[in-house]
Order: sequence, then structure tokens, then C-alpha cells
Amino acid sequence: MPIRRIARAALASYFLNEAAKAFKNTQSQAEEAAPFVEFVSRESGKKVPNDPELVVKAQGALMGGAGAALALGKFPRLSAALLTPTVGANAYMHDAFWAEKDPAARGRKQSNFFRTVAIVGGVLLAAADTAGKPGLAWRASHGVKTSRREAARAAKTARREAKLLAAQAGNALPS
Repeated sequence: MPIRRIARAALASYFLNEAAKAFKNTQSQAEEAAPFVEFVSRESGKKVPNDPELVVKAQGALMGGAGAALALGKFPRLSAALLTPTVGANAYMHDAFWAEKDPAARGRKQSNFFRTVAIVGGVLLAAADTAGKPGLAWRASHGVKTSRREAARAAKTARREAKLLAAQAGNALPS
């Protein structure tokens, strides 16, 4: 469907731009991401790298790869599902308006944050979109209903035929 292709490409443009920024401005983005990366590595029970530059580059690579796949329509649901957590992390790392003291910067970051929240909604829709085809759950439940209906019809036919055979057998017996 052409509208889906256009919508996916438009949505993917955000991620491709963010991926380019991650590689172009790694140092400045790593500085913004440092508090988030430190928090995650400190609070996580597992060993998580405490290298903000590595995190920014990895996130950029994921956004670039999954964004390109989404734009090209290759595995669009998987691509969108992979992009969803990157958007949330990106918003938290770069648009934490609640920590901003300057009113102008706070307003800019707040606007960017809610724009990013809207993009999360778009990515979730893309992840759930089955391109007009029924999903697996619907097909399974529909198959069960069809099977039950056919089984009931077969049982009714079998009862009717059994009655006919019984009647024929009763007529065939000498009286």
C-alpha cells in the first residue's frame, strides 16, 4: 500500500537523521548521555559498559540500520520494535527538560521531548501494523471458530444419516 510506504519512510527519516547526528556529534551527545549511562551502569545488576561514546555510537548504529530497514519496508514491524526503546532513551538523554534551569532551554527541550513522545506513538503503530492482513491471533481464533462450526455440522450430518440408516434397517427387518 503506497500510504504505508510513505508513512514508514517519513517516520524513518527521523531515525536516519538521529543516526547521522550520533556519528557526527559523538562527543557532544556523549556528554549529554553521560548521566543516563552512569545511572544505568550503576543501577543495573549486570555489567553494562560505562562508556557514553560507545552507547551513543551503538544507538546511532541501531537507529541507522533499523531506520533504513523501516524506510525500505524490510521487516518493518521488527525494525519499528527495535527503534522504540532507542527513542525513549534518546528523549531521556537529550531532552530532559525537567532538569533544565534556563526557561528558554527548558521550553525547547520540552517541545523536543513531546515531539519525541509523538514519534514513539508512530513507531508503536508501525510495530503493530500488519499491513491490512489479519494477525496471527485473529487467524488462530478464526480457525478455531471455523473448526468448531464444521465439527458441529459434521456431527449433525452424522446423526441424520444414522437415523436414516436405523429407519432403513428397521424397514428391512421381517415383521
